[in-house]
Amino acid sequence: MRWLSDERLAHLRNLAATPDFSATKYRLIKELARGGMGTVYVAEDTELDRRVAIKVLSTPEANEDLRERMIREAQIIARLEHPGIVPVHDVGVLPDGRVFYAMKYVRGSRLDEYAAHVDWIKDRLRKFQAACDAVAFAHAHGVIHRDLKPQNIMIGLFGEVLVLDWGVAKILGKRNMIVAAEADPPLLPKNRIGTSHGTIIGTRDYMAPEQARGEIDNLDERSDVYSLGAVLYFLLTNQSPSQTRPRTINPEVSKPAEAICLKAMSPEMNARYATAAELSLDIGQLLDAEPVSAYQESVIEKVGRWAGKNRFLILLVLAYLVMRIIFIFTSRS
Repeated sequence: MRWLSDERLAHLRNLAATPDFSATKYRLIKELARGGMGTVYVAEDTELDRRVAIKVLSTPEANEDLRERMIREAQIIARLEHPGIVPVHDVGVLPDGRVFYAMKYVRGSRLDEYAAHVDWIKDRLRKFQAACDAVAFAHAHGVIHRDLKPQNIMIGLFGEVLVLDWGVAKILGKRNMIVAAEADPPLLPKNRIGTSHGTIIGTRDYMAPEQARGEIDNLDERSDVYSLGAVLYFLLTNQSPSQTRPRTINPEVSKPAEAICLKAMSPEMNARYATAAELSLDIGQLLDAEPVSAYQESVIEKVGRWAGKNRFLILLVLAYLVMRIIFIFTSRS
C-alpha cells in the first residue's frame, strides 16, 4: 500500500473544496482569502476578458439561512452604488448548490498595511475621511456595516478607498429588520461568539459596546460610528483600540484629533456622533485647521491654530515690516 504525504493530502483536500465553475463564464485563478462564511477567489471573466473577485459559500452543506445571507449580501452591495463601495457584477448558484457572487477585483492594500508605510497623519486622515463618506452613504440608504475595521478597508492602486465585507450588514427598517441572517456560531470566526441574548457579530476590538453585548435590535448608525472611531484610534496610535487615550500613546496626536476619536468611541450611544457624515465633517474641519465640534478650544489654542493656518501670510507681513524698518533706517543715514 502506498501512503500519501501530508502535503499531498492537503493538496487533494484543496482540490475537493475548490468550487466547480466549468458551467459558468468564470475561470478561477487563485484563492484570495477565507472567511467565516465564504472564500474569495480571483477569477477571469472569459466573456469580458477581465479579472473579477468571486465570493463563494464555503461548503455545499451550508444551511438555507447561509445561502440566503450570501444572496442578501450581494443585493446590499449592489444597491450601494458609491465609489467607496466595491460594485457587484453577478450572482448565481453552482451545480453543488453553493451561492457565489462576482464583484470588481480591487488591487491594492488594506488600511492597516497602508498605515504601516505611511506615517504622515494627514494622509491617514484623508483616507479615513473617505471611508467615513462611504459608510455615511450606506447609512443614508438604511444600511449599517457592523464589522468596520482596518482589514475591511482597502486602499486601491490609485489611492481610492473602498469599504469591503458587507457580509454581516443590516438594513434599518421596521423593527430594525435584519437583512443578513446570523450564521450558526460554529461557522463564525473565533472572535465572533453567540450568546443567548443575540449573536455577537463583528470584531471584538472594533465593535461598539452594545454590539458586544449582543443587543442586535439596538444597533444603528452610531454603532458603526464607534467602529470608525476605533479605526481612527488605530490610525492615530498604530495600536488596537484600548482604554488608553491616544495622546498618551502618541504625543504628536493633536487634542482635537484625540477628542474626535474619543467622541466617536464613547461607550454611550447618545454621546457619539449621530452619523458617519458628522464624523466625516469634523475630520474635514481638522484637516482644514478649522474648529471641530468635539473639542472646545482655549483662546491661546485659537490664536495658535489661526497662526498655523496663516503661516505664509504672517511671514509676508513680517518680511514687509522688516523691509520697512530697514528702509526707515537707511533713509535717515
